[in-house]
Amino acid sequence: MPPTTEKAARPPVVAPQPPRTRAPRRARLRGRATPWLFLAAPLALLITFTYAPVANMLAYSFTDWDGVSPELTYTGTDNYVEIFTRPELFQVFFVSGYYLAASAVQIAVALYFATILSFNLRFRNLFKGLLFFPYLINGVAIGFVFLYFFQDGGTLDSVLALFGFESDRAWLGTSTSANISLAGVSVWRYTGLNFVLFLGAIQSIPGELYEAAELDGANRWHQFRYIIAPGIRPVLSLSVILSISGSLSVFEIPYIMTGGATGTETFVIQTVKLAFQFNKTGLASAAAVVLLLIILAVTWLQRRLVPDDRVDLV
Repeated sequence: MPPTTEKAARPPVVAPQPPRTRAPRRARLRGRATPWLFLAAPLALLITFTYAPVANMLAYSFTDWDGVSPELTYTGTDNYVEIFTRPELFQVFFVSGYYLAASAVQIAVALYFATILSFNLRFRNLFKGLLFFPYLINGVAIGFVFLYFFQDGGTLDSVLALFGFESDRAWLGTSTSANISLAGVSVWRYTGLNFVLFLGAIQSIPGELYEAAELDGANRWHQFRYIIAPGIRPVLSLSVILSISGSLSVFEIPYIMTGGATGTETFVIQTVKLAFQFNKTGLASAAAVVLLLIILAVTWLQRRLVPDDRVDLV
């Protein structure tokens, strides 16, 4: 037999890699420009319908424009001086105190029901719908419904008469009772929004935390204090900001129900009257700028005092 020969081990043949070529400049530019193409339409709408009107409002606030005449005169800061020196123009902010107190009640009620309905409870889906339903109703419809509710001999007086309380009070006749009534309508309408925000935040908390707390003997109050309250802090901070800004810019319900009469005129109602009833668009623009700056300042102060820290409960 012929002698066997061993074949020398040869290294595997590796196909040569093609040389790397840099992407063409046009392709790289196209890749960078693609996100901006998708953002072009939203940015155009945002600039056209938000930032441009705000810029125009700021420019009009330094003029005496009446909203109709093509001519306007630059008046400097006279409009702002008039707002802060005429008590009847600035004192309407005190009406916002009623709505600010109502916002505190509204947040407390929404947080209470959100906490209760986050646990196993019979008919909880029904209660969720009942609480959120008022927020879905149009504000104009709510204004007309409660206008008949609070009128003399209306629904409220009829219900009180069933329980033996004869009331001859004009609920919208005096400043105090009218503002309390309107603030109560605001609580009824917007509690559902805060309720949904709180409920979503509570349900996002891991269920294992509740089970561990129950094993350690924690009751419902302890679960709320040490699990729910820290877990919903960012949402609670957001609700406070929305409530404060909403209290300062109330318009819909008091405008429909009273038109700003009997001491219920808010800052926004006054601004609308200045612009469209008294043809003082320049002064109304200055009032709107003041309201915007106050809301921004309150929001900044709230964020500084209560920072939005991320809480890790796990």
